[in-house]
Amino acid sequence: MGRIEQNINTMKKFEKMINTADENLAKELISDRAAFSTPASKEILYGGKGYLSVVHWLRAGFPDVRWKLEDICAEETKTAVYWTCSGTHMLDFLGIPATGKKFSAKVMNFYYFDDNGKIINDIAAEGMIAILRAIGACP
Repeated sequence: MGRIEQNINTMKKFEKMINTADENLAKELISDRAAFSTPASKEILYGGKGYLSVVHWLRAGFPDVRWKLEDICAEETKTAVYWTCSGTHMLDFLGIPATGKKFSAKVMNFYYFDDNGKIINDIAAEGMIAILRAIGACP
């Protein structure tokens, strides 16, 4: 199997990992050296455990959150993934009391791989949220 096919298979397993919070899959798929910046933590998070802490943070307010891999474009050292992320605001989140409102958001991420085929970086496209933050419409 070539690197491109390996990266596609990794991302399919990654979808399962984020939807089940499977620590074993996280360890298999994400390098211990991978560093992630996120609103979930003031500190940089590392490896599969760090990545899953973001998943748990989001589930704290949206226990039914799900990611669906919609499309993927893969190269030998990186992939672009188009996700649909959906869930229901059932618990307090960022100080906002539960509203019961459902959401569905389209998300684009770029994943980079090391020589062993493990994820070493994840960069999310900010899209409209960057504009809203710039004008003070959201934190």
